[in-house]
Amino acid sequence: MAGPLTAQEARALWLEHLAHERRASPRTLEAYGFAAARYIAFLEQHRGERLTVQGLAEVTAGEVRAWLAHLRQGETPLSPRSMSQALSAIRTFHRFLDRRLDAPNAAVALVRGPRVKPGAPRPVTEDQARGLIEEPALDPDREDWEIARDQAVLTLLYGCGLRISEALSLKRRDAPLAESLRIIGKGSKTRIVPVLPAVREAVDAYLAESPFAPGPDEPLFRAKRGGPLSPRHVQATVQGLRGRLGLPASATPHALRHSFATHLLGAGADLRSIQELLGHASLSTTQRYTEVDAAALLSAYSQAHPRA
Repeated sequence: MAGPLTAQEARALWLEHLAHERRASPRTLEAYGFAAARYIAFLEQHRGERLTVQGLAEVTAGEVRAWLAHLRQGETPLSPRSMSQALSAIRTFHRFLDRRLDAPNAAVALVRGPRVKPGAPRPVTEDQARGLIEEPALDPDREDWEIARDQAVLTLLYGCGLRISEALSLKRRDAPLAESLRIIGKGSKTRIVPVLPAVREAVDAYLAESPFAPGPDEPLFRAKRGGPLSPRHVQATVQGLRGRLGLPASATPHALRHSFATHLLGAGADLRSIQELLGHASLSTTQRYTEVDAAALLSAYSQAHPRA
């Protein structure tokens, strides 16, 4: 007769649930799985026995705090932000144990994580964004279609405020682009994003140059050998471009998305509209861009005012 379900078996069921029912990204699965593995290993060492699902239901708030202290003081100490993310993963794990395995634990919800001050987004200026998009055309070692592809991807990030994964999720059937795009973002949240003429033209230019003819349900953007373009390629491309342009390390592909929001805010767009365009679940996330806009305003004031 099979014994009680172990904590590790419960962890495997949870990750399967996240992958197939919640459609979590591979990166989320890796991070959550690692946090739960460390959590279970700590508790088993702490108690000196193999942990079962019933044992997880009996975990005390003190044990969770001891685990957090271990993360902060261990051989590879975590930052407050990483500790907060790990605790969030464990709370999600315990909600699964409660709802699916009938193993509730009210104590875990009582534990407060470390205070984390959200960092303000670090956008690039309009001129810097334009430079990042135009600079690929100056590379003599790239084929025309590769240049057009990189410019199209970067234009999507800046012109539509997309994440890299969202831009690379576009299928061949999505192009030529219509006046708006239906994007499925984090948490399978769907949003409609207007498409500027410049974005449409950049994608059209890529289609005209591309040597590949993918099927309608295949990825639109292709790598040199014909496979799907990877996020790592986009990141490496921007890394090379910012080196040539003398831009700081904060000039990343995601900074183009930040710039999309910040420049819209500076032009008078309201926060609710920007929240919808970015696909933020909470308005408080979007409000971080007001800090950036205010900082830019003060900087311009200090440089221009005769009394500064």
